[in-house]
Amino acid sequence: MSVRKRLLVVSVLAALLLVAFGCASAPKAPEAASTVVDTSWKYHDIVDVAFVQQYAKVPVPADTMIIDSRPKRPKYDKGYIPSAVSIPDSKFESMLSSLPENKEALLIFYCQGPT
Repeated sequence: MSVRKRLLVVSVLAALLLVAFGCASAPKAPEAASTVVDTSWKYHDIVDVAFVQQYAKVPVPADTMIIDSRPKRPKYDKGYIPSAVSIPDSKFESMLSSLPENKEALLIFYCQGPT
């Protein structure tokens, strides 16, 4: 066998070995952690219209704030719950000072619902 043929055979065998034992194998996905994630801070209650109606009054009941988290111009300006304050979700961080100082106050957030 010539050197050229030997080199070709060795190259083909090396390529086959790489494909069979490593290069072509997909990395294994990490196993899912069996720890339980604490979600107690999320959405304590999803409420209905009747619940919100008892707080949607003028003047606003003490220690209560209704927050409209929809975009101000296209949604809030076209109609909102009486006494609601516009704090769009996109500007929430910059408008934290609009929230009540009392950390025990009832905050009712609403948006346009599931889309």
